[in-house]
Amino acid sequence: MLNGFGRSPLGHRALGPTPVPTRPPGGVGAESPEPAAAPPPPPPPKAKAKEPEALAKADPAVAQFEAIKRRIHGKLVDRLDFNRVNELDPRTVRAEVRAVIEHLLDEDDPMLNKAERQRLVDEILDETFGLGPLEALLKEEGIGDIMINGPRHVFIEKKGRIERSVINFRDDDHLLQIIDRIVSRVGRRIDESSPMVDARLPDGSRVNAIIPPLALDGPVLTIRMFGSKPLSQDDLLRFKAFTPEMLMLMEASMKARLNIVISGGTGSGKTTLLNTLSSFIQNDHRIITIEDAAELRLQQEHVVRLETRPPNVEGRGAVTATDLVKNALRMRPDRIIIGECRGAETLDMIQAMNTGHEGSMTTVHANNPRDAMSRLETMISMAGLELPIRALRAQFASAVDLIIQANRLQGGPRKVTSITEVVGMEGDTIIMQEIFKFEQLGVDPNGRAHGRFVATGIRPTFMERLEASGCLLPHDLFRQRVLLED
Repeated sequence: MLNGFGRSPLGHRALGPTPVPTRPPGGVGAESPEPAAAPPPPPPPKAKAKEPEALAKADPAVAQFEAIKRRIHGKLVDRLDFNRVNELDPRTVRAEVRAVIEHLLDEDDPMLNKAERQRLVDEILDETFGLGPLEALLKEEGIGDIMINGPRHVFIEKKGRIERSVINFRDDDHLLQIIDRIVSRVGRRIDESSPMVDARLPDGSRVNAIIPPLALDGPVLTIRMFGSKPLSQDDLLRFKAFTPEMLMLMEASMKARLNIVISGGTGSGKTTLLNTLSSFIQNDHRIITIEDAAELRLQQEHVVRLETRPPNVEGRGAVTATDLVKNALRMRPDRIIIGECRGAETLDMIQAMNTGHEGSMTTVHANNPRDAMSRLETMISMAGLELPIRALRAQFASAVDLIIQANRLQGGPRKVTSITEVVGMEGDTIIMQEIFKFEQLGVDPNGRAHGRFVATGIRPTFMERLEASGCLLPHDLFRQRVLLED
């Protein structure tokens, strides 16, 4: 049975025993002889129940269209042979179901023009086979994020700016069905006992959902969109995310198997940058990726993708990133790439970098390279090992060669704001030197940050490693100057 066919997508789905409000006998103003025996309905369900009425009064055409869609969909569910549907090719099924919907519309003969009729057919197909109202947003070009704060509040990010979408869901149950359909496809669940989940769409887009009782105003769904075509280095150069000189250094560092940490805030483009840099890895290297929700898309042939697993209903069976890193070390990897270091797996990652797995990469949430090192220290302490701070920092200084900082600036532009080398230790302090940086000069009349990329004039100490691996960079690449103004 295909996902979504077991029950009507336009029906209701309860996550648990939810009390149904009832109106006391005699109407709203009637007096009850036994007040304690008939408690008044709770306010939130009352507001939810009145919402469709308010919508219908505000726009009768919308309510009429939804009523027709419900009626036709109900007839479609009664007519479909679900056993046969499961055996057919999805494209064949969609074409046949479209014909059935057209026939049902001919029988029902609603007063719809050609455009409305086509829209009705498409929406019923999306409800049956896809993700309902989300399908329109997933197909629209230029959307970076989809943020759904309950059924009536849908926001999107386009070109770095957040705006409200005209798309909405019928009610909480409708949105819950769509969330359940997304997470069930990747073998995860969401309910009252596990009200938070990370998942992904088939194209790799990152999904996070949180539902009541944790979300007070209804289910919340956040989707970090990945385009159908991954951004290439040429795309990022065109967007002025970095300069050709910076790209030359990053490419040489990847080919020379330097260990790299990409740091940045949420939505700064860390994963996109990691995907881009991974394209420079040699095709004969065995790469193992470890993620909470698989979203990396490496172009190499020899790639093993691993994904963590949350606990089951009984709280057992969880597989953490730490478990996967330890197992990956037994799989003869040339490079290990962790989508994001969040906890105790950081220690295993650092040790892997120090024990013959050069060229490994990870990302970490941090505001600047110095903060990135501090965060790594903090996450290693989560492993429960009481290591002396000097020994811990010596591990970092030996393992990490380069920290690439990505930031999302005011107005939306995402840029590589710093490329910093980790030089070594001096006393208890990790010595770092910045090779390239972005200096923000101000904000233009449109509210977009602008500035310039600068070469600091510092020549990295790992140049001999680059040359030994055959990566010969121009002699004046690191000469102090302004590289690009944007």
